[in-house]
Amino acid sequence: MARSIVVIGSGPAAVGAAMAAKKQDAEAQVILITDETCEPYEKPPLSKAVLLGKAAPEDAPIAGKDGLAAHGVEMRFNTRCTGIDRQARTVETNQGPISYDALVLAPGSLMRELPLLPAGMPRVHYLRTEADARALKATMADCKSIVVIGGGLIGLEVAASAAEMGAQVVVLEAAPRIMGRACDDQTSAAILDEHLHRGVEVHTGVQVTRVSLQIDGDLALETDTGDMHVAGCVVVGVGVKPDETLAAAAGLTVNDGIVVDAQCRTDDPAIFAAGDATRFPGPDGTLVRLENWRHAQEHGAVAGRNAAGASDEYRTVPSYWSEQYDLYIQGVGWPQADVTRVERPQQGKGRLVLETRDGVLVYAVGINAQRDLAAVRRMIERKTPVDPVALADPAVSFQTMLKAKA
Repeated sequence: MARSIVVIGSGPAAVGAAMAAKKQDAEAQVILITDETCEPYEKPPLSKAVLLGKAAPEDAPIAGKDGLAAHGVEMRFNTRCTGIDRQARTVETNQGPISYDALVLAPGSLMRELPLLPAGMPRVHYLRTEADARALKATMADCKSIVVIGGGLIGLEVAASAAEMGAQVVVLEAAPRIMGRACDDQTSAAILDEHLHRGVEVHTGVQVTRVSLQIDGDLALETDTGDMHVAGCVVVGVGVKPDETLAAAAGLTVNDGIVVDAQCRTDDPAIFAAGDATRFPGPDGTLVRLENWRHAQEHGAVAGRNAAGASDEYRTVPSYWSEQYDLYIQGVGWPQADVTRVERPQQGKGRLVLETRDGVLVYAVGINAQRDLAAVRRMIERKTPVDPVALADPAVSFQTMLKAKA
């Protein structure tokens, strides 16, 4: 009999797993379970094009315009998973049990909430789903003043979108600088300068200590520095946490994420997991967790193939990107300690910072440097030996370096 492969989730890891499983075993019945009511869609546009009215979530289905059905995957919409019976190999749902031979968990992440600004509080928004984006867009249309709490990728993308819509925007970040987890000091400063140039007010090293409702319905936010910021809309983007609820309840090993090996296997041989919700072996063997689109999709594909009988290992070089105004910010590789940092001159607002360790590239971050970073990715994947002097010289192309060390 054909095997039954069930995938839980609706993001790129789940879609990648479902499509890869069906491709690996064309005879398998592959079922994707989602608690949403629509075809899985790309999340990155939610904080940019969707807010600006340039696109709708349904304009960017992850599986392509014909959806997962075109790839032979059966969809179960509006289906909430309530438990896993590992002995019977069934997933319990609000629509009844679903049997599996292999199960892939790709539930993604949950938004971290601030106790002073819980989800559901009037004029407070968190951004994770298309419903969240539509609600925020409707609020922003009539809002002149917006406070964004969080100076990471999501917070700054929302701030940029709001500024482009003509709102007065204030960003509050608890860390000493914006995008502290994603880039170096100089790149962070360049992104900050662009926000300031666009009229966004940015405060770092501050936290909200008190929230009060004004007579007109606006919210007044007091910080630990004694400042007061009044806004008609507050957007909270202070990071995410792995959704490990189902896995933990089923007795699988979790540790700030569902623990898997290099083949995306949990400690149950019939259950795999992938994407933001997992903790997996990094390049040095220690367990790590990543939160970006490329990782999710490709990690999901490995999980899906292995659920269908393969034995692949995950070895993808991760990357992220962010669009803020006319800045395309991109990072590639594995940030590490004790690196040599080299800056390669770029034109206009462009920047490219390269990090090497033991004579090879390990990480790079750039602004409007997509072409160079495509070559840098290949150098990181191949562990190409590099000369820091050549890296800093734009007259020496990355293609030349790749060919010289081929």
